[in-house]
Amino acid sequence: MSIGVAIIGSGIFAKEEHLPAVQACEHLSLKAIYSRSLKSAQAINSSVDLYSDDSGSGKTYYDLLLRSDIQAVVIALPILTQPEYIEAALAAGKHVLSEKPVAKDIQSAERLIQYYKSDKVKGGATWAVAENFRYLGSFLFGAQEVKKLGRVLGFRIKMFGNVKPGGKYFETAWRKKPEYQGGFLLDGGVHFVAGTRLLLGEEARPTSLTAYTALLQEHLPPVDTVNSVWQTKSGVSGTFSVSFGTTLSGSEYVIACEKGSVTVGFKKVTVRHGEEKEDNAVVTEFSDEGSGVKEEVASWAESVASGTPNPKQSPEEALADLEILEKMLRSGEGQGKPEGLQYQI
Repeated sequence: MSIGVAIIGSGIFAKEEHLPAVQACEHLSLKAIYSRSLKSAQAINSSVDLYSDDSGSGKTYYDLLLRSDIQAVVIALPILTQPEYIEAALAAGKHVLSEKPVAKDIQSAERLIQYYKSDKVKGGATWAVAENFRYLGSFLFGAQEVKKLGRVLGFRIKMFGNVKPGGKYFETAWRKKPEYQGGFLLDGGVHFVAGTRLLLGEEARPTSLTAYTALLQEHLPPVDTVNSVWQTKSGVSGTFSVSFGTTLSGSEYVIACEKGSVTVGFKKVTVRHGEEKEDNAVVTEFSDEGSGVKEEVASWAESVASGTPNPKQSPEEALADLEILEKMLRSGEGQGKPEGLQYQI
């Protein structure tokens, strides 16, 4: 089955990730590109039909949605812009894959999900939310190894970097002056939350948290750093630390279990049986691991073709990621005030 698809947006991620992912997927046939301006649409691909707000009559986003040969859309637009495009596509009967986060905040996400479940959606159109960390081989392997090692005893998550002016993502206008909570912590942090939730699994899902936030670099408002403690369903706790404005560097996801530990690092997973010693470490390399977007898009296309939405891409799953991020920000505003979690699944 060939599914006609359009890419909505022409930013960095659409150009570098979504376009090659769509082109590599056997179930998808690229029919059109939409962007706010014709110039930006031409920059991503000029071999298919182009639509933009400045192209005149017959070439708007809503004209694109009228095409019967386009059954689905991949939407990668600024966080504040996406909801209206998602709703319009669903109302036109088009299947949707929209980029994370699911929305700018919990309230907006709940409203979008309510719309998705209403009779305003035409012809059984489905909505999936993209989260490529759920398709990274290292995280999937790590999650399997955690299950083998028994009960989770604790965890330590850290993601450090320094986003400087001049970088390609920073220089995106809507990221440079964010009008949504968290700035880079929302835009990038939901990835790290999703990866952590995947590794912890069902029995150690978080139920409450406390956090402190800070702005270390003036060019990364409103905050660029969070240090948090999560309490889990099983009663154990762990730490989650992310900063986009520090001189520290590197990433590490460590899950301690009854029978050992699992560490997910850059393109490798280290499994230790027993205590944390070098001589009992088994390292599995994922040297060819990409971003996970090709696997993510292929999985979505298969779900559209089969008529069975993938639970890994459900709006509710994305809402669970967003909830943790937002509650950390709220806790930070309250100087470590405890926050409960209700959407963890």
